[in-house]
Amino acid sequence: QVQLVESGGGLVQAGGSLRLSCAASGRTFSSYAMGWFRQAPGKEREFVAATGWSGGNTYYADSVKGRFTISRDNAKNTFYLQMNSLKPEDTAVYYCAAAQGGGSIKWYGTYGYWGQGTQVTVSS
Repeated sequence: QVQLVESGGGLVQAGGSLRLSCAASGRTFSSYAMGWFRQAPGKEREFVAATGWSGGNTYYADSVKGRFTISRDNAKNTFYLQMNSLKPEDTAVYYCAAAQGGGSIKWYGTYGYWGQGTQVTVSS
C-alpha cells in the first residue's frame, strides 16, 4: 500500500522558516517525480515545487522561487520542502505528491499519490 505522510507544518511568524517532510512507503520512489502543492481556503490547489523523474531537476512556482528549496533523500524514501522567508500569503495546507509516469510536472493531475496534507500558517 502506497502511503505519503507529511510532517513539519505549524505556525510561524512572517520571515520565519519551516521544513516540511514527506515520508513515502509502499514502494521505492527514486524514479518518481515528487511534488509539493498547497491549497488555501477558497482557492484552488496550486503547484509549489517538484523534483523530476530523474531526481536531478527541480521546479518552482514563481511565488516561492528563491525562498523554498525542494530536496529528496532516496535512501530514506523521503523528500523535503525547506521554506524560508515565509509570508502570510504562504498560509495553506501543503500536500506532497508522487508521479510515476510522465506529464506536466506542475499540474496536479499528473500525480497519482497524495499525502493527507499539513497545515502551514504564517502570521503577520
